[in-house]
Amino acid sequence: MTDQFTYSKKVMEYFKNPKFSREMKNYDAVAELGNVKCGDVFRIFLKIKNNKIEDISYLSYGCMAAISACESFCRLIKGKTIEKAKKISYEDIRKDLGDLPIFKIHCTMMVVETFKKAMENYEKKH
Repeated sequence: MTDQFTYSKKVMEYFKNPKFSREMKNYDAVAELGNVKCGDVFRIFLKIKNNKIEDISYLSYGCMAAISACESFCRLIKGKTIEKAKKISYEDIRKDLGDLPIFKIHCTMMVVETFKKAMENYEKKH
């Protein structure tokens, strides 16, 4: 467990070298959520083909933990079936990141909630 102000090497790497931080064109689903308390905002874009997450990207206004959580989530679900992607939890993100300070856990939860909202939007259309 990290102390309350320490970030793992993976958090730092994802923050410094994001692969999925971009606005997606021709997406199949999108959702945006924000948290007025901390100021974080997440927008997730999905491209779905043959019941799989073919591509995913995000735009985030937030801290290092917020951006790293988005990056981790994208890496965890890209290429997975919708069913498997829906099973990825905030705990999976925490494990991938090598843990986070306790007061930043809400970032991982918000990413998952934004994805769920995007999937709801997708399922309404299909």
